[in-house]
Amino acid sequence: MMRSLYSGVSGLKVHQTKMDVIGNNISNVNTVGFKSSQVNFSDILYQTTSSASGPNANSGTAGVNAKQIGLGASVASISSTMTVSGGSQRTDNALDIMIEGEQFFIVNNGVQNLFTKAGAFTVDANGTLCTSSGCKVMGWQVDPNDASKTVADTVSELRVMAPDTMYVEPVATTNVYVSGNIDYKDTQLTTDTGKTTTLSFYDNLGQSYMAVMKVKQSDDATNLYKVSITNILDAKGESIFVKKTVEDDGTITYGASEITEFEFGAEGDSVQAQVNDDGTVEIDMEGVDLEFDAATGKFARVGGDENSKSVNFMVITDPSPFQRIDVDFSSMTMYAASDSSSFSCSRGALADGSGAGKPQGNMTGLSVDTSGRIYGTYDNGDTKLLCQIAVASFANAAGLEAVGNNLFRQTMNSGSFDGVGQDISNGGGKMNTGVLEMSNVDLSTEFTQMITTQRGFQANSRTITTSDTLLEELINLKR
Repeated sequence: MMRSLYSGVSGLKVHQTKMDVIGNNISNVNTVGFKSSQVNFSDILYQTTSSASGPNANSGTAGVNAKQIGLGASVASISSTMTVSGGSQRTDNALDIMIEGEQFFIVNNGVQNLFTKAGAFTVDANGTLCTSSGCKVMGWQVDPNDASKTVADTVSELRVMAPDTMYVEPVATTNVYVSGNIDYKDTQLTTDTGKTTTLSFYDNLGQSYMAVMKVKQSDDATNLYKVSITNILDAKGESIFVKKTVEDDGTITYGASEITEFEFGAEGDSVQAQVNDDGTVEIDMEGVDLEFDAATGKFARVGGDENSKSVNFMVITDPSPFQRIDVDFSSMTMYAASDSSSFSCSRGALADGSGAGKPQGNMTGLSVDTSGRIYGTYDNGDTKLLCQIAVASFANAAGLEAVGNNLFRQTMNSGSFDGVGQDISNGGGKMNTGVLEMSNVDLSTEFTQMITTQRGFQANSRTITTSDTLLEELINLKR
């Protein structure tokens, strides 16, 4: 039999393998995170019919090359194009994440850690971040000593919707500032009613309150005013000093609640609230002095101390959910303003807004930054670091073994995963949210490869048929 027959068979086999790989590439042209493969051929064992000989000076003969007949082709490698990124597909889903770089997401199927480029993540019933195939996304947890950082430790599952992350605790208000302008010609300032505004604040439980604050011009000078609190209301607009009781016959009676006093001014300056039979509240307080520079109209001082910028305000009860509040008046002025005054209270410190307080916050969504840190967003305006997605990189990413479902397993030739991973920003990469990495299959390349593979297969089949014709001629020598 002729060697060319078997060479042709080997050629058919390798081209069939290449066509299988091309078909798989094309079938996954729209698979998220898919990495295409390419086939490389090599020749195989040669039959040497005559060995090479060198030049012989004694006989005067020249050197002769070896005579070798190849025995066909074989598949040298089927390698994945791991370092070539696919295109970006915009989804606007916060949990769709694309890695810009050569790193891989780390996931766990319950048995072992695997790796993927497909960042289409969801949250399961336990609040754990996972892939669509049921693998848990792995990463790092928040540092118990610093809630603004994560600890780069052995990777673990990321539970982004645990019971303790579905809300954030309330914080009591500790700072308020009053801003605006008082025009001493404003006739409302000279009446008993005065000019009022509300001072809103939160207690330790996240309950909201409003203190009704009145500013009235002093009888002593046009640049001197009295600031007082006329009532404190809860979130329903009812006075916290009043206890309302509905009798069995429908009769409503009013009395004093457990809260009967507060401080406004210097610490220890207690003010009593009296409740009338009709439910109205009377607070007898002279008020705190608010003084402006008569020559410039700028703020001078508030309270009894010289150069004091703020006063103390605190609701007194035992046990008390209320915190002491520093009320800053230093940004107020006394300029002409068409005989009208306008001022208001804002929660937080004048310099940086700190101490504003906040109610309890319920989670409204998740966000992921470019370094893979996952934050919870809450309806009170808060954000809270929940965990961080870690990534893995390999010295030879093409050496990873594909196991299906867009997942890869480390091999002896890929390099090993250390169990900890790395912060993607340390490797020069980043994560884009609302975007998925598409397949890196290039259809123009695949169709071209398909043409050359088809022609190669045809040529090898012609080798077989021609060899058969030669054998037929040989058999026909004997009739």
